[in-house]
Amino acid sequence: MKHPVAEANEGSPFGTLTPEEFYRRHSVNHHSEYVTNPRGLKLFTQWWTPLPPAKPIAVICVVHGFTGESSWFVQLTAVHLAQNGPFAVCAIDHQGHGFSEGLIAHIPDINPVVDDCISFFDDFRAKHAPRDVPSFLYSESLGGAIALLISLRRGEAAPKKAFDGVVLNGAMCGISDKFKPPWPLEYLLGVVAYLIPTWCVVPTKASIPQLSFKVDWKRKLAIASPRRPLMRPRAATAYELLRVCREVQGRFNEVDVPLLIVHGGDDVVCDPANAEELFQSASSKDKTLRIYPGMKHQIVGEPDENVDLVFGEVVEWLKTRALQGAGEN
Repeated sequence: MKHPVAEANEGSPFGTLTPEEFYRRHSVNHHSEYVTNPRGLKLFTQWWTPLPPAKPIAVICVVHGFTGESSWFVQLTAVHLAQNGPFAVCAIDHQGHGFSEGLIAHIPDINPVVDDCISFFDDFRAKHAPRDVPSFLYSESLGGAIALLISLRRGEAAPKKAFDGVVLNGAMCGISDKFKPPWPLEYLLGVVAYLIPTWCVVPTKASIPQLSFKVDWKRKLAIASPRRPLMRPRAATAYELLRVCREVQGRFNEVDVPLLIVHGGDDVVCDPANAEELFQSASSKDKTLRIYPGMKHQIVGEPDENVDLVFGEVVEWLKTRALQGAGEN
């Protein structure tokens, strides 16, 4: 079960193939469209489905991380899931990310982003999946915090249907002290965010690609994305990310959906200790924690054997629960 990242190179996630050739090679269809959110921003969405005669056994809704997008590394994972489930996989670029409109890499308030995800995912499930097909969230980094907030809202009016499970890959349940802005800026950040919210002023102790990717050519591929922001985090965005971590940590015990938590043991962006705390505190009856010693924040940036190990476990976890859910409906 090889992950498609093995076919990429440092300049393109598709390697030497065109996107169309890449999709055919992996037996998936690909579609995309823009949707307009209540704030008037056009947001890019896309989805991947297995070619007939294969039929999806579940829907996987993908939530990308900060500085990420749905059309680079995340797309390779989406194709991997669509092909090997088989699953119907969908994703949305958050405001200011990827092909979506909005000030680049600026999320001063996470709640509208959560609303955008819920709206698109509900719409996709209504249009592209039978009601009795199970559905899951797959998330990376900041997307993990967003996925938890989505699942915590299922008792409110927003979601039309709860998710049957959540996969958290390197989830931002807490930012590592090795990555936080140096003292005293962390404690002054609220003032800076209020006065100059969009200022790219917040220094981190190293760049995200530098800390996240173990394999050098995969790090170069991450930087090669024409839509990846490489500037310093904006003040209001950095302040909101710290706030989101505190909010999510304060609600760990409310999490009761089936959980698969995969996390690199050497992750210095999102602290694996917070993933362990979530696992211990969550009320979920079905929960699995996998901390992989020596692996970094971006598991897709590991050597191929590590990538195949982790994503093989992700696929099997999803397939097992998708088939269980289908049998119960």
